[in-house]
Amino acid sequence: MAGGWSRDGAVQDQIDASIEDEVQRARSQLASGESATHCEECDSPIPEARRKAIPGVRLCITCQAALERQDTSPGGINRRGSKDSQLR
Repeated sequence: MAGGWSRDGAVQDQIDASIEDEVQRARSQLASGESATHCEECDSPIPEARRKAIPGVRLCITCQAALERQDTSPGGINRRGSKDSQLR
């Protein structure tokens, strides 16, 4: 189904691009290599179970949770646009 000036499949292409961007963002945040024994932020010991579960871990659970709370908005591009902008 054509949607105005867009070609067929354009919406799906936008969805796929948004998903790919998010996957790339998540992969870029994965650490690799040897895990740290102490947290880089607060210097508390990182439990061995956490180091085995997440290779390359650098933060304790408390500091990691605080970092994730700060980074809640991906700040990406809204490829969809608003309905108002499409109606004008």
